[in-house]
Amino acid sequence: MDRIGVIGLGRMGAAMAGRFAAQDVPVTGWTRSGRAVEGVAQAADLPALVAASDVLVTSLYDDAAVEAVLEALLDCDLSGKLILETSTVVPGVVKARAGRIAAAGAAICDAPISGGPELVAAGACGIFVGGEEAAAARALAALSPLTGRIFHVGPLGTGMVMKTVNNAMLQSYVAGLVEQLRVAKRAGLPLETALTILCGGPAGIPMIRDRLPKILGEDPTTGFTIAGILKDNAVFQRVAAEMGVETPTLVAAEVEERLAIAKGLAEADPAILIARAWQDA
Repeated sequence: MDRIGVIGLGRMGAAMAGRFAAQDVPVTGWTRSGRAVEGVAQAADLPALVAASDVLVTSLYDDAAVEAVLEALLDCDLSGKLILETSTVVPGVVKARAGRIAAAGAAICDAPISGGPELVAAGACGIFVGGEEAAAARALAALSPLTGRIFHVGPLGTGMVMKTVNNAMLQSYVAGLVEQLRVAKRAGLPLETALTILCGGPAGIPMIRDRLPKILGEDPTTGFTIAGILKDNAVFQRVAAEMGVETPTLVAAEVEERLAIAKGLAEADPAILIARAWQDA
């Protein structure tokens, strides 16, 4: 069994490290902030993490953080290692360093995750792996304790494109739902009635169904944040722009996200976007 090293222990990294530990996978964590995860061994520094791991899983905030860590990894002994980049960044961040990583004796795949920390902890997230066949096969085996929904979608970089397609659709759905709930509210339909009917039919999606308690104010916990989905939205728009595709629905979602953040809701769960659309209609 590969020893896993998780680099970055924010919401997603901590959830992954915890899930690996819960599945009895040997896992070590390290983060620049010094944050620890209960039940997960901590490395003193990045070289120590690399030495203690066969597979290195990065879970970092943005392009700059991933670039900095990948550059730091290239200063370590990477012989025989597999790097799995699970952060939401543009494909070029990984592709630009693939040659140097291979020259260092390692392999790399992009393996972004669809689903928040709660889905990771429950073993129900989706993972889209981009990379060469041998590296991808090893990635699927290493990541299997996290979920059964792991897909090798193509060469390096295509994992992030698949996440863009998947998660951008979720943001686009929310943007459309916000619009239509205003119609429902002004017509006098109760929020719970409208959402229950939607979630029980072909116009519904599991993401909304699973968040009904949050939308209705029955569950105050935060899985992911509005600030986080706004950051991801920017990445998705950049990926689409590189393909020459305009994304007006993502722009509409961005408007709603920025309005919510301006009202002090940056750290709130995205379910609040739907609840507030109803309240403000």
